[in-house]
Amino acid sequence: MKRATQRSSVQLTKEGLGALKAELSGLKDKKLPEVLDRIAKAREDGDLSENSAYIFGKQEQEFIEGRIAELGGIIQNASIIRSSSQRNTVDVGCKVTVGVNGQKHAFTVVGDWEANPAEKKISGSSPLGKALIGKMVGEKVDVEAPAGKVVYTVLHIE
Repeated sequence: MKRATQRSSVQLTKEGLGALKAELSGLKDKKLPEVLDRIAKAREDGDLSENSAYIFGKQEQEFIEGRIAELGGIIQNASIIRSSSQRNTVDVGCKVTVGVNGQKHAFTVVGDWEANPAEKKISGSSPLGKALIGKMVGEKVDVEAPAGKVVYTVLHIE
């Protein structure tokens, strides 16, 4: 997973920032207290060196605390992508419909942290995202894929 540095801006949509804040809240308010409670109960069982519940709990605590720190850094350095209904070119934060091999596909171009191909959210720094950025309706882009070169035509931008 990518790590945010203290100096770099992390591009997020408003929805993406909300999702990260919700995850952070869930970790702080629910997950971490549950793990700490399990650790305390495991500690009561005695010898900690052979107590797998205690050892696993401490590892889980470390993971959760790391994720909390990571999310805090991302949120602190977040730069909200402004969406505009008057788009002439593809940019991060827009929805673009492309044609490829006689089929239409719609993608939302997002920041790296929100990219999720299963939800048709592509990063602006992905090969397809990079190829589409700055293009206008009617323009074609070539993207190298594992199966070879794929030609996309920009059909609609919103």
